[in-house]
Amino acid sequence: MIFGIVYLRTRQNLAMIEKGMNPKEFANRPAPYKNLKWALLLVGAGLGLFLAYLLDNYVLYQQGRFDYHDSGRNAPIYFALIAIGGGLGLFGSYRIEKKELLDRHNND
Repeated sequence: MIFGIVYLRTRQNLAMIEKGMNPKEFANRPAPYKNLKWALLLVGAGLGLFLAYLLDNYVLYQQGRFDYHDSGRNAPIYFALIAIGGGLGLFGSYRIEKKELLDRHNND
């Protein structure tokens, strides 16, 4: 796997050199929206987890359940809502980045 990663990186650098680009410039390029992307991903996943907890304990609560042992029937809700919340967070990050890029392009 390491050999494959190094091989692909080398091929990418060679392709950039063929096109007249300097690979060193792109290696140290800053990622201005990296923190925004991570923040929205984690906030979305956290909200998804919280929503799953609320659904599990209040909406999908089984009537007449007297034992405190959960059978795990609602476990897929947690995974699904974490993924949906994280995806919505990433989509929000994409929309913010796109809007900022378009605003910058229109002002130039």
